[in-house]
Amino acid sequence: MGATGGNHGIVCQGCRDDGPTVRERGRISLMAVLCELCWDAHAAEIAGQEGATDTPRPEPDPDDVTAYEPPRCPHCQVEVRPYPTNYDRWVHLATRDYPAKDVPPRYRWRLVPIRAHHAYVPVDVVAVRVGGIEPLPGELVRPAHRAVCLSPDAVDEVEQEQASGQ
Repeated sequence: MGATGGNHGIVCQGCRDDGPTVRERGRISLMAVLCELCWDAHAAEIAGQEGATDTPRPEPDPDDVTAYEPPRCPHCQVEVRPYPTNYDRWVHLATRDYPAKDVPPRYRWRLVPIRAHHAYVPVDVVAVRVGGIEPLPGELVRPAHRAVCLSPDAVDEVEQEQASGQ
């Protein structure tokens, strides 16, 4: 009874491969059953559409005793919070929530806690872009840092987004 290299009938929904990298993908809920190559392409496409193209938070060195400073925006030097998305990409969000009426739809995110099986305490937090159902104007959302960035390019981009009404 040796390994056959297959995945017991599970095939990639993209390329129909049944190799060892084929598995269910998605941090919160099942998004798809894909191999590594198809998943990378699919996740990159979603990340490009949603603006989740930031770098992950750095892993601290356990032997390093220097003070840990949170990451800062390279353009405005304001503190940002990197969060993973449901599709294994990262987005930098603002440090606080804002009313939905003050944040253009393209930049609205929510933080969803992930709990271990049969546990109440969250073990991680995942950023999910607000879509589908429009939030009420006073409902709080977490904006992408780009929406509150003070750099001239970001300010122009957000103003154009607000003017377009999307």
